[in-house]
Amino acid sequence: MRIGLVAAEPSGDQLAAGLMKGIARLRPDVRFEGIGGEAMTAAGLESWAPMDRLSVMGLVEVLGRLPELLRLRRDLARRWGRNPPDLFIGVDAPDFNLKLETLLRQQGVPTVHYVCPTVWAWRPKRVEKIRRATDLVLSIFPFEKDFLDRHAVPSAYVGHPMAADYPLQPDRAAARQGLGLKADAPVLALLPGSRRGEVKRLAPPFLEAARLCAESLPGLRVVTPLATEATRDDFRRACEGHGRGLDITLVRNDTRQALEAADVVLVASGTATLEAMLCKRPMVVGYRLNPLTHGIIRGLNMLNIEHVSMANLLSREPMATELLQGRCTAENLADEVLGLFHDPAQRARIEAAYQQAHESLIMDTNDLAARAVLELQGKERHE
Repeated sequence: MRIGLVAAEPSGDQLAAGLMKGIARLRPDVRFEGIGGEAMTAAGLESWAPMDRLSVMGLVEVLGRLPELLRLRRDLARRWGRNPPDLFIGVDAPDFNLKLETLLRQQGVPTVHYVCPTVWAWRPKRVEKIRRATDLVLSIFPFEKDFLDRHAVPSAYVGHPMAADYPLQPDRAAARQGLGLKADAPVLALLPGSRRGEVKRLAPPFLEAARLCAESLPGLRVVTPLATEATRDDFRRACEGHGRGLDITLVRNDTRQALEAADVVLVASGTATLEAMLCKRPMVVGYRLNPLTHGIIRGLNMLNIEHVSMANLLSREPMATELLQGRCTAENLADEVLGLFHDPAQRARIEAAYQQAHESLIMDTNDLAARAVLELQGKERHE
């Protein structure tokens, strides 16, 4: 059995790797091929191109990469057109994967999209494209399946594997010991994003905010996990101009350890807000899009939700301050971060709320997703 996969960023790489392991347990004869990162490669993927060639976000930002992205997608469609896999799984990256899924599905290849595109949040008309592209959507959050059902898109809610992987009671002391941090030091986890564009936009205000915090918090330690050498290099360059004097510990590919060690988290909107929630850590969320991208989104009224961070969408009430675009300044970020450091009662309330949200998400995701995929492939084979 051959399965094609394409993932575009570290969070998708981790999701796909877990799914691949789940499938392999049920079908030891399976082979995986396509595009992924380190986790997928370790799980057995024959990777045909570096994953970071696909890692781009935004309406305007993609324009400079568009010829390369179109060429890569065309090459994949031709390669799989000549030798079709038994099934294809597009992992997130809907702007890239949905078109590829459509092309492969037209050739008779069963297609799965893992992670429901955020049509419930913005660009809702994309649901028509999803229906044409895929035989099955694997949704990772409970509110997504209701939306997909209303629009007649076949789906299975499988939960998010991080919910089962992360402990309900994180061990701050062990995380600090592993990072060489003092047990009583104030620790700020600083996560400026997983894409290079995010790090370049967000590292400067995040680092400046951390410097302002350090003026009021003697002995402040900053811990920053980064997924790739490229983002580490970009962050180091930002530190030279904006992080002087800060005591920063860089962590490679261990976001959980960095979050568990922290008292407070300053984080870019994205999957990392879910991880911070699962670690029960109070957070301040900051984000800046390219100004033109943001202007297009606002001008066309494309955003349909009040909050953008997954932590706020999943908890019963929004607990994380979101500072976006012009509000994402060093001063504003520092004020909110310091407010959390100085209010232990509020931190306790947030931790209790995140504990409830975490408990509600725990499922055997990799096994559920693997069985849904294999069930689809079996149906298609016998029709």
